[in-house]
Amino acid sequence: MNHARQLPLQGIRVLDVSQVMAGPFACMLLADLGADVIKVEPPSGDQTRGAMGFKMKGPDSMGFLNMNRNKRSLTLDLKSEEDRASFYKLARTADVIVENYRPGAVQRLGIDYESIRKIHPKIVYVSISGFGQSGPWADRPGFDLMAQAMSGVMSVTGYPGEKPVKAGVPVADIGCALFATYALLAAYIGAQKSGVGQHIDASLFDAAMAFSVWDMSEYWGTGVRPTPLGTSNKMSAPYQAVKARDGYFVMGATNQKLWTRLCELLQRPDLVEHADYASVSLRLKNREALIEALEREFGQRDSADWIDAMLAAGIPAGPILSYPEAFEGEHGTHRRMCMEIEHPIEGKVKNIGFPVKLLGTPQQVRRHPPLLGEHNEEIMAEINVPAGAAVAS
Repeated sequence: MNHARQLPLQGIRVLDVSQVMAGPFACMLLADLGADVIKVEPPSGDQTRGAMGFKMKGPDSMGFLNMNRNKRSLTLDLKSEEDRASFYKLARTADVIVENYRPGAVQRLGIDYESIRKIHPKIVYVSISGFGQSGPWADRPGFDLMAQAMSGVMSVTGYPGEKPVKAGVPVADIGCALFATYALLAAYIGAQKSGVGQHIDASLFDAAMAFSVWDMSEYWGTGVRPTPLGTSNKMSAPYQAVKARDGYFVMGATNQKLWTRLCELLQRPDLVEHADYASVSLRLKNREALIEALEREFGQRDSADWIDAMLAAGIPAGPILSYPEAFEGEHGTHRRMCMEIEHPIEGKVKNIGFPVKLLGTPQQVRRHPPLLGEHNEEIMAEINVPAGAAVAS
């Protein structure tokens, strides 16, 4: 007898009516956990299929291939009455719908939450947008860059007095995807108990603002406006990138115990009780002078030597790696953060690995990122629509 456990979301159907990043990434996480995710695309396809400045063997970009594994693709022209009728029929079989149209667009198409819940009261309906479904900025188009700029993220990124810098990764997009995922799972659990679904309003703007815990805690507590700190931290020092003889590395002596160990490692007992560095608050106040003093010591040896010595002393430290170095290094390899997926056009294609590991029911690659409309006939047969009927191609 096969006692293998099912993936936790097996049996849940999700309609991914979204494009580009936040919605597709959230739906891919659900698909990785076993959900049947149907990517409902316009006849032209998700615009990410043709994104990025380089070509693959087929028409789909590497970005698309990294955000859409384990899904099926269905093309529908939702401006068409026939295809919209097919969408309603499909929606009746779904547990979750995720869309990222501009606010108001789904109402004009007739596929908004109010329209769907009339035919399926238990539906969990997620709307992802730049600035939310209501508010003065709701109608604005919004991408990760705008969300980072208008949420405050860019105001604390980079170094004081320099040009504005955005976070190097799409924190608003990915953050919104993660927050939307936890919200829709909570709403789904609630719907199983109450029999009633709900509308979830997720925005890149709100998600980006949610990362401001330390900055706004300081502002609300002191009235001091947060500013960029480079690689350093407003809660403790030293905790940043520091320069050794051959370049930079990161380290953190974030409490008195670690600070004492660091001074012992440097053979600088005088720093432990130094009038400017005797406590965390004093080290924060005098951070610039502190780092200058420490870098004079660090400059005598290479970064790898310091990292090894600090780790041996129990002080957190590490190298500053490029993405390729991180993915191809021994730890990234052990964590399987790069995996290969078989694809009908590309052959083996690299994908970013599962960001968390379910040890009891490990995630699986069950499907390659779908070709545009690859599953039209299969999905329409599941809702008893004749092959080729009411499906745009």
